[in-house]
Amino acid sequence: MSSPLVVSFDAGTTSVKTLVFDQMARPLITTSSVGYDLHTTSDGGVEINVEDLFRASLDSLDQAHQALSQLSLQPNAVSLCTFWHSFLGVSSSGRPTSPILHLLDTRSQPAAEDLKRDLDEALFHSRVGTVFHPSYWPAKMLWLRRQHPDWFSASARWMSFGEYLFEEFFGHPHASTSMLSATGLWNSNTQSYDAALLAHLGLDPAQLADLSRLDAPAQGLKPEYARRWPLFAAIPWFPAIGDGAANNIGCGCDQPSEFALMVGTTGAMRAVFERSHIDVPPGLWCYRLDPRRFVLGGALSNGGKVFEWVMDRFQMPPDWEQQLSRATPGAHGLTILPLFAGERSTKWRADARGAITGLNLNTTPVEILAASLESVALRFRLLYDILADRLGAPERVIATGEALRRSTVWTQMIADALGRPVVASTEKETSSRGAAMLALERIGAVRHLSEIPSATGETFTPRPQFATTYTELLEHQKTLYRRLLETP
Repeated sequence: MSSPLVVSFDAGTTSVKTLVFDQMARPLITTSSVGYDLHTTSDGGVEINVEDLFRASLDSLDQAHQALSQLSLQPNAVSLCTFWHSFLGVSSSGRPTSPILHLLDTRSQPAAEDLKRDLDEALFHSRVGTVFHPSYWPAKMLWLRRQHPDWFSASARWMSFGEYLFEEFFGHPHASTSMLSATGLWNSNTQSYDAALLAHLGLDPAQLADLSRLDAPAQGLKPEYARRWPLFAAIPWFPAIGDGAANNIGCGCDQPSEFALMVGTTGAMRAVFERSHIDVPPGLWCYRLDPRRFVLGGALSNGGKVFEWVMDRFQMPPDWEQQLSRATPGAHGLTILPLFAGERSTKWRADARGAITGLNLNTTPVEILAASLESVALRFRLLYDILADRLGAPERVIATGEALRRSTVWTQMIADALGRPVVASTEKETSSRGAAMLALERIGAVRHLSEIPSATGETFTPRPQFATTYTELLEHQKTLYRRLLETP
């Protein structure tokens, strides 16, 4: 019997890609990325045209099907992961009534403030695992009702992009616990919609995902898609899980003894674990990988984007990485709040903005770069401290993300800031891989995710001589935050 194969479709925040993995989650086929546009507005909007993303998805799946056909390979399942928090309305016939609202769309901030005023946010957070913030569905729904009543009234149902794909391909949407847990409407302990919040929003559960199909695979593509992809027509398609959860298991972090750290355009630190119940600590969010496993962590709106901002705006010498490696942490005398796109974890201030203090006439571009990268490392330290307090200090932190591949010095800074070893993952496309691993477990190809090894590379050991320095730098950053954002 040949090794089971899983087709894994990944919709990221700027492009989609489809890969094919074998039983040990090794990639056999990798398609090229198919990009799509984000549409931004001057008032903080970040939207995606549904048809643009749908066409990109078709192109990507076409590539994978063609490659499998050429190799005469028959896959056993299709897995999906998509960016968390995607949100759109559809009509009673399943047609889009709004664009997809991106997680970085901040136009619903006033609505989030209204929710904070009207409801007990701390109590809500303890139940649902999220706060009132523009990233999540409750604020977006209120904003749509007020600012786009035509979109709102035309919408019979609300769903994520992954559900929309199933609506198109099979005639009915399928949702995963993973995606629902990140909407801001789902109680991850009871694994049900939060009834009090739905009542406050005037939402009928019938307008949301059908729980009778929750996590269930779909089979039997519509005729037009069965003709287009005969190899995919009769195999199970598993509902899309959140890209962050997929990233964790794709790099090998499926136990609380290892934290996953991702630095792409944004950033995140997360742990996956099996428990029957969790008390959610302030400052973090709590989602699900699946009905068995929680995902606890925090997210930064500013990760690799900070690196990109500095590199774009300052003229760096050719040997900037070498200069960084020789620099002493904190010697630049700068304190930076890297909140250029607002703040998610830990204070969830969408109105926060970046700041640089301590500049003088001798400050160099490399010093500004060093301070900026250190500042992001310190934001991860805030997440780490809360996670470690709740779950215990991990044996190691596994790092992923294209941004870190640009600078090994940055990874060393993060290890120094955390005071724990940071191991670079050498797995490529970890979100696609994680979705495939979960599908392999679900079809019985492996008994548990831990049976699938994950490749790692260099280990960055924290340098004890800089431990005190990073503690002091963190205090400087906290002080600047209080002075700028918490002073009446």
